[in-house]
Amino acid sequence: MGRSEETGRADAWRVTVLGHERKDGLPPGGPSRPAGLPLARRQDLRIHGTTGKISCIDGSGRTRWTAACSGRPNAAHISGGRVLVTTDSLAYTAWGNLGPAVLLDLADGSRIAELRGERGAALGGGRFVLGLEGYDVFDTWAYDRDGTLSDTWRSYGHYVVGTGIRVVETDRRLPTTGRVVRLLPGGGIERGPLLTDPQTPKPLVLADGTILILDAGVLRAVDRGLGDTVLAELLPVDPEEVWRYHGELRLTGDQLAVTVTERHPDRSDEHTHRTWTLALRSGR
Repeated sequence: MGRSEETGRADAWRVTVLGHERKDGLPPGGPSRPAGLPLARRQDLRIHGTTGKISCIDGSGRTRWTAACSGRPNAAHISGGRVLVTTDSLAYTAWGNLGPAVLLDLADGSRIAELRGERGAALGGGRFVLGLEGYDVFDTWAYDRDGTLSDTWRSYGHYVVGTGIRVVETDRRLPTTGRVVRLLPGGGIERGPLLTDPQTPKPLVLADGTILILDAGVLRAVDRGLGDTVLAELLPVDPEEVWRYHGELRLTGDQLAVTVTERHPDRSDEHTHRTWTLALRSGR
């Protein structure tokens, strides 16, 4: 997120399956962000988070500042001298493990605002979007550099920010009404293709702005104009069974790895996982 996007078309991309394997159990790998890696970085500054503390460390390893927080930091976004940090709570609440979202001054770590949201993204100029889903909340809010609310939309999911704001919606409903949408000024929403999976994994964004989405075992591409094409039907999943499946996308160079983990319908501790290796290329 936050990169500039060149104009592209979803149907300009092609994939070729290079390999496929199926194994019992969960896929290997640990947490999505290994211990010690920063939550975010900007030039020579790195934002780190541990339980109850947010730190800014420069390229020489010197700690510029620390700021207390009441939760466990899980993500950070930097924009125009501001940093937004989302957290998990230390105790289970009515909102599950949702902790506060803290807006800080990047220069000294002073607290500007404490907000509420599960996912965020930087918009530039010290502005951010922050979103939350649950309990009749399915909303995204835009905040300025002082933490003042500037816009709101009835949409939530994975944010893709470039020359605009797109959302791969995740509504956790069956059947889902989630789509890939564009957020417009004044709360407007341009609605794109309908999704099948109410909890699609984090998408990938290609250099031309095309979004790669693993949607219920189907690899789809959605371009900046919200045009949609199917790249590969890897393991199409019954919409009523999507709760048993979880996916992951990883791109290394021009090779795409797609992993789909399936939970046994009756025994929740039994899993199998399938991994596809695909060559990704532009068809133009």
